[in-house]
Amino acid sequence: GSLENYASLFKIIQKAKPDEIYHLAAQSYVASSFDDEFSTLNININGTHYVLSSVKELGKKIKFYFAGSSEMFGKVSTKYQNEKTPFNPRSPYGISKVTGYYLTKNYREAFKIFTSTGILFNHESPRRGSEFVTRKISYGVARIKKGLQKKLSLGNINSKRDWGHARDYVNAMWLMLQQDTSGDYVIGTGKEYSVRDFADKAFKHVGLNYEDYVTIDKTLMRPAEVDTLLANSSKAKKQLKWQPKTTFENLVIEMVESDLEFVTKFGY
Repeated sequence: GSLENYASLFKIIQKAKPDEIYHLAAQSYVASSFDDEFSTLNININGTHYVLSSVKELGKKIKFYFAGSSEMFGKVSTKYQNEKTPFNPRSPYGISKVTGYYLTKNYREAFKIFTSTGILFNHESPRRGSEFVTRKISYGVARIKKGLQKKLSLGNINSKRDWGHARDYVNAMWLMLQQDTSGDYVIGTGKEYSVRDFADKAFKHVGLNYEDYVTIDKTLMRPAEVDTLLANSSKAKKQLKWQPKTTFENLVIEMVESDLEFVTKFGY
């Protein structure tokens, strides 16, 4: 199937007869959304609409989860962001996710379908794609430690994010669809670290100083930067009984160790 093809999604859902749908698919790389905003908007908005429409047509008892994003908040005016914080997206990706959020909300209110949006802050793991800065750092550190790379080029290392582990956040997604009523939830750790902090901890783990290896490449800067994002997940903690379990430091170490193992095994 394809997110760009309503008929294929309809047939898949019709055949599978799911109790729950977790709609995580999207063009999710923010930098690419500036380079190809048309594809990002078409895939992310239409794909969400197609799945929701299929649910409406095939069975309203299906529970639907939409993967929102902290990028929906964009340029923020408050230190912490919760479910009531106004959206101010700064990228085509963020705009597409805001639209998906309102589509999900509309289907909940207009058609009485169980639809929930998880407004997830940055969630990482060793499975993160290498185009994302966290994996770029962990993989670069492993290659530098093994003598396969000399420098690591990064963009805005002062940008701050609320980083958590994907496995904790997937648990939060599941919990949302186990509730009696649907709703929207901000998911994050409530702790903020910069890209510089991530690089510092990653290099320190292998006994190196990031300042000796990191170079700044201005071409990696976003046209419209989001400087800081920090979650207030008090609603999720109260209603879902959810708590993040993995610390920032352990997340960084897990990613670096995984890439060290990969580089050692495959030699690249």
